[in-house]
Amino acid sequence: MEYFSKQISEMIDEFSRLPGIGAKSAQRLAFHILHMPKEDVKRLSQTIYDARENVRFCKECFTLTDSETCPICANPKRNHRQIMVVEDSRDLAAYEKTQKYDGVYHVLHGAISPMQGIGPADIRLKELMTRLQADVDEVIIATNSSLEGETTAMYIAKLLKPTGIRTTRIASGVPVGGDLEYIDEVTLLRALEGRTEL
Repeated sequence: MEYFSKQISEMIDEFSRLPGIGAKSAQRLAFHILHMPKEDVKRLSQTIYDARENVRFCKECFTLTDSETCPICANPKRNHRQIMVVEDSRDLAAYEKTQKYDGVYHVLHGAISPMQGIGPADIRLKELMTRLQADVDEVIIATNSSLEGETTAMYIAKLLKPTGIRTTRIASGVPVGGDLEYIDEVTLLRALEGRTEL
């Protein structure tokens, strides 16, 4: 039995497709939007549409940005000779919150996972190797400490061995199986400071 009209039910259904949004949260969001002023709803929907239309990958590090180069890569004060490799843009944001890392990043957009059919060619490893042809002193591998993250870290370390570039891995202050985006800044900072050679 339907409790709501067709349009309300469709809106609830669309919200429930978002990650982390269950049926009750979707219903709360739908009713919140229905009670918002029309101008606010229009601005919200336009902001979502504009972001989807304009956000793309940074030409250097492949994080998400609305310009050709992200603010981090465009910043001349950052150490462009030190590259931290992360799985996604949320991990980059987590490290930026520590305000202690002054290098640049490389976003892989995934991790090697044979079980899910994700191989080295499916993530941004080729682009990383291209970046390393410039002057780079250190690559910090900051993939998650999950099975996929560890596999990716070992694969990258193996790729970088012949280059002679110093390759380090973040320390295990990050719990095994933990996603970087959910870990507090102090733990992330300790992991960064305690990184080891690979």
